[in-house]
Amino acid sequence: MNLLNVLATVSGMTLLSRILGFVRDFVIARIFGAGMLTDAFFVAFKLPNLLRRLFAEGAFSQAFVPILGEYKNKGGEVEAKQLVDHVATLLFLIVLGVTLFGMAAAPILVFFSAPGFAADASKFALTVELTRITFPYILFMSLVALSGGVLNTWSRFVVPAFTPVLLNVSFIGMALLATPYFDLPVMALAWAVVLGGALQLAFQLPSLKRIGMLPRFSLSVRDAGVRRILKLMGPAVLGVSVAQVSLLINTVFASFLGTGSVSWLYYADRLMEFPAGMLGAALGTILLPSLTQYHASGNGDEYSKLLDWGLRLTLLLAAPAALALAIIAVPLISTLFYHGAFTVNDVFMTRNALVAYSLGLLGMILIKVLAPGFYARQNVRTPVKIALLTLFITQILNLLFIGWLQHAGLALSIGLAACLNAALLYRGLRRHGIYTPQPGWIKFYAKLFIAMTLMGLGLWFMGGDSNDWLDWTFAQRLLRLSLLVTLGATIYFAALWLTGFRINDFKRQGA
Repeated sequence: MNLLNVLATVSGMTLLSRILGFVRDFVIARIFGAGMLTDAFFVAFKLPNLLRRLFAEGAFSQAFVPILGEYKNKGGEVEAKQLVDHVATLLFLIVLGVTLFGMAAAPILVFFSAPGFAADASKFALTVELTRITFPYILFMSLVALSGGVLNTWSRFVVPAFTPVLLNVSFIGMALLATPYFDLPVMALAWAVVLGGALQLAFQLPSLKRIGMLPRFSLSVRDAGVRRILKLMGPAVLGVSVAQVSLLINTVFASFLGTGSVSWLYYADRLMEFPAGMLGAALGTILLPSLTQYHASGNGDEYSKLLDWGLRLTLLLAAPAALALAIIAVPLISTLFYHGAFTVNDVFMTRNALVAYSLGLLGMILIKVLAPGFYARQNVRTPVKIALLTLFITQILNLLFIGWLQHAGLALSIGLAACLNAALLYRGLRRHGIYTPQPGWIKFYAKLFIAMTLMGLGLWFMGGDSNDWLDWTFAQRLLRLSLLVTLGATIYFAALWLTGFRINDFKRQGA
């Protein structure tokens, strides 16, 4: 299994999902606008979606995949299948209980998540109804997370990578086709959430069956592997919660700033998600199973070499992406968002946030590569401690920057804290002898610097005056942006080739 080819495939699927996400937002905005109905839906969807992020995808995967990989490597597929059966059964029962509780307690949950809605009885009642419809999403997505973890452990990366696309397809299809059949059209969006969750699970089940890992009902809370997973999930949930709490606190800070601050940060973050998802999330997904197998087999040398490969590839792709985002921020923002009510001021305010974010993009992606170095060894506590420290540092930076940088200061705080997080993870891996850099890093840095400098100069001179981008039509901006991105990529990769880099240098076989 060539990990470079797998990375390209997973990143491509992530890109497709991101693009469809933009289409989804466009369709919803066009059909429903922004008002009471969409306010109610977004609050209703936020509750199960938050639980999905905290529990299903983050904490569960971090605890489950390393132990499943250990069982597969040491005990064989029979013991691994037994573990999957026990975990799937317990997971289903626990999340089913959470789902039923959430549906029953929907009025209380809505009141605490959106207390302002209580002043409008009809808006509050609609949000409660939408919440009850969408809450089963957490049940589907918990099982999807389990299924994806199993498939990734068996090196079946394509199916889990494509799966998120189906939620966006469900949203787009229901919004375009099903709204006329509901008395309240927004109900179509709520059912799109449930349908999207069901489609994602159904899509993965045949692949589980093909590898003989389709779960059967088998309850055993005394299973040693199950207990180990539950023990690891505690700190893992805390670690994932830190990122969500940091975003929540930043939203609170932004709410005290000028009108539009929250939106400017949102749009900048959407652009950051492209490289962060395509590189960081994809690399983390493919590294964890192989690292787990190297650890289970006691192959520390290959473990270290795989981390080294991941770090070099991250720098090779993420560093130029961060530089490009900062240089062509206005061309990007004006092309994608400068329409309708999005003003010139919005373009430049979003630019400020994006430039600030770009300073920390490399750190954000490095975290996704370095943290699996601990997770694969079933060490969740170290990344959590570092995450808690960086959360504290982030708030100090917020207080220092918000006065003179406003909303951009909040973006800068997250970026700098991410760099600190990555540096501490790197230090921990080195200090414990988990990772030892391979030879050739100085030459690598020198070649990378040359290529980035040439690319940066090319983008700077060819990008032109920011005001020109605002005067052009959408078609003109789109054409020029396409040419600009193509130019930057051509200069960068040509420079890498001239300095001696070859694709074969980065081919890597997984465990």
